[in-house]
Amino acid sequence: MSAFLKACRREPTSHTPIWIMRQAGRYQPEYRAIRSKVSFVELCKSPDLAAEVTILPVTQLGVDAAIIFADILLVLEPLGIGFEFTKDDGPSILRPIRESKDVDAVSSAIHAADSLHYVMESIKKTKAGLPKDIPLIGFAGAPFTLASYAIEGGGSKNYLHTKRMMYSDEGAWRALMQKLSAAIADYLNAQIQAGADAVQLFDSWVGALSPSDYVRYVAPFVRGIFDSLPKHIPAIHFGTGNPALYPHMKAAGGTVIGIDWRVDLGTTWRLLGDDVAIMGNLDPVSLLAPKAVLAERAKDVLDSANGQPGHIFNLGHGVFPEVQVDQVRALVDFVHEASAR
Repeated sequence: MSAFLKACRREPTSHTPIWIMRQAGRYQPEYRAIRSKVSFVELCKSPDLAAEVTILPVTQLGVDAAIIFADILLVLEPLGIGFEFTKDDGPSILRPIRESKDVDAVSSAIHAADSLHYVMESIKKTKAGLPKDIPLIGFAGAPFTLASYAIEGGGSKNYLHTKRMMYSDEGAWRALMQKLSAAIADYLNAQIQAGADAVQLFDSWVGALSPSDYVRYVAPFVRGIFDSLPKHIPAIHFGTGNPALYPHMKAAGGTVIGIDWRVDLGTTWRLLGDDVAIMGNLDPVSLLAPKAVLAERAKDVLDSANGQPGHIFNLGHGVFPEVQVDQVRALVDFVHEASAR
C-alpha cells in the first residue's frame, strides 16, 4: 500500500507522504501551454487532457498522490445551475439562487456516472497512466461552498445573500443543501466506482461561519455525504478560514481532516484526537521564499507532527500561479528526505 493511503489510515510509513493542492495548474509551463489551446472547461471535459495534466505533477514533482483534474462547480451543471468561467473574474453563476422558487428549480438528482461521465473517463484514463504505487484522489466541493457560489453568483467577502437565506428562509436553505449534498454524494461515489482511491471534500468558504451556524446549517448535510461513502475508501475533509470549526468538521465526518496554515498542526491534532489523520499545513506563500527559508518552514510543520502516523504533508491551500516549479519540487524532496524513517 502507498505511503499516502497508509497515512490516511494512520499506519506507519517510511516517510511523510506529500501532495499539493492545485498541483496541476498555472505555475507549470506545460499546463499553461495546454490552456493556451483550450478553455478551462474544455480541459475539464477532455479526459485525455485532464489525465495528462493530472499525471504531470507526479512525474515532475515526485508527489505521493495525484488528484483528478476537474473543478468543484462541474456538479452544478446537471443540477441545472448554469455557470461560466470568465477570463479575469473567475467563475460566475448565470442565474443566482435567491428565493425558494429558485431552489425548487434545482434538479433533485444528477446521476453523476452519466451526467459527469467525462470526469469518470478522466479517472479511468489517469489510473491507466499513473504508476501503480501512486493513488488517485477524487474530489467534490462541499455543500456550503457550492451553495455560496450558487447564491452569491460568484465570490464574496461577506456572504450576505447566503446568510440571508440561511437566517430568513431556513426551509429553502435546507432544501437547497439537501439537493446539493445528495448530488455530491452521488458524484463522489461515482468517482470511487470509476477508480478513485480516496476522495476529498473541499469546503473552501466554510470559514465564513461561526461554529454554532456550522452545526445547525451545515454539519448534518456534510455528515450525510460521508456516511454515504464506502468505509474502506479514505475521505479527506478540508476546510479553511476558521480554526474553531475543525472539531465540528471532525464530528461531521472524514478519515482525514485537512487544515489551513492559520493553526499549529500539532496543537490542532491533539485537540482533534489521535483517531483521525491530519493533512497540512504549510502557508502557500512559503513557496515564494528562498529555498533555505522554505525548508525551515516545512521542518516546522514536520516537527509539529512529531512523526505521528497519520500526517499527510500539504499546503494550507492551493499553490499560487506565481510559484516556480523547482520550488515545489524542492519542497517535495525536502519533506521526503527530512521525514525518512
